[in-house]
Amino acid sequence: MKSDTPQELNSDPEISRLIDEVMSSSLSDEQYRKKMQRRKEVQDQRIAKAIPEKGLIIVNTGNGKGKTTAALGMVMRSLGHGYKVAIVQFIKGAWEPSEKRAFSHWSDQLEFHAMGEGFTWETQDRDRDLDKASTAWNKSLEFIRNPDFKLVLLDEINIALKLGYLQIEQVLAGLEQKPPDKHVILTGRGAPPALMEKADLVTEMTLVKHPFRDQGVKAQAGIEY
Repeated sequence: MKSDTPQELNSDPEISRLIDEVMSSSLSDEQYRKKMQRRKEVQDQRIAKAIPEKGLIIVNTGNGKGKTTAALGMVMRSLGHGYKVAIVQFIKGAWEPSEKRAFSHWSDQLEFHAMGEGFTWETQDRDRDLDKASTAWNKSLEFIRNPDFKLVLLDEINIALKLGYLQIEQVLAGLEQKPPDKHVILTGRGAPPALMEKADLVTEMTLVKHPFRDQGVKAQAGIEY
């Protein structure tokens, strides 16, 4: 079975030096083999000392595309391992038929709740937005506390925090209530600093180019939905 190596392992000074050296075209085959053997030894030693398992708080944020998509990859992995997963969707009102069909194969493992009604410029009703976000958060807490669920995805909750529909204090307090082995993913641009500080894994998607912004291309099936 494939085991992912944490990127931080590559920040080890000795490993960085070894990487620089093996990139040199002047190494003989034997020198290359010895350098790579040493790199493996260093990484194996660090992995052996690592904590075997811990429930993670994971934040996917940034202005770039792919925050929810990356989270869904983890959802698929968890479902593939036979774990129970819950998804609570803030802001957006419903998933597209393609995504519903894909997840219908795991109906016995997956709980999905689309509890938003769209972005605030679409609803134009702040009080209703606040009520919907509060209801979605209460549902999220049920799954966060429930030990039967290995992974909980709170999709676009960072947007709800940014817009003031939820308070960071209540979200942090809720995360404290999760069982030690449970993973929680929080997606959406504009994640508050306090949430990123609390998280075990933070990924920021950086926008470089976007077909709608740069070329006026509308959202397309299989890419955006």
